[in-house]
Amino acid sequence: MGVLLKEHSTITAKGQTTVPKSVRQALDVDYGGRITFFVDEQRRVYVQKAEVEETADPVIDRFLEFLARDMTKHPEKSVLPFPKSLLDRAIALTAGMTVDLDAEIEGDVSI
Repeated sequence: MGVLLKEHSTITAKGQTTVPKSVRQALDVDYGGRITFFVDEQRRVYVQKAEVEETADPVIDRFLEFLARDMTKHPEKSVLPFPKSLLDRAIALTAGMTVDLDAEIEGDVSI
C-alpha cells in the first residue's frame, strides 16, 4: 500500500484528537462531518468518511411532533414576520462584514 499522506496528531487526556486539515480535505469532511475508524488484525487503523445514516432522536422527534401540533392548533401564531427593529439591528451589527460561506476553514478544527 502506497502512502499518499502522513500526518501526526496528539491524543488528549480525554482521548480526543484533532484531525489534521490535510486529512479532512483528503476525506472531504468538514466541520460536523463524521468519520469511521477501522482496525485490522495487524492493529492498523484506517479512516474513511462515514456513510450518512439517519438516526432517530426520540427527544427531537417528540419536539417536532409538539411543534407540528401547536402549529396546527394556532396557525396565526406559528409564522410571524421578522420584526423590522431586529432586522435593522442585525444589519447595523454586520455592516461592513463580508463572509464567504463556501471558503475553506483555515487551521485546525476540533469538535
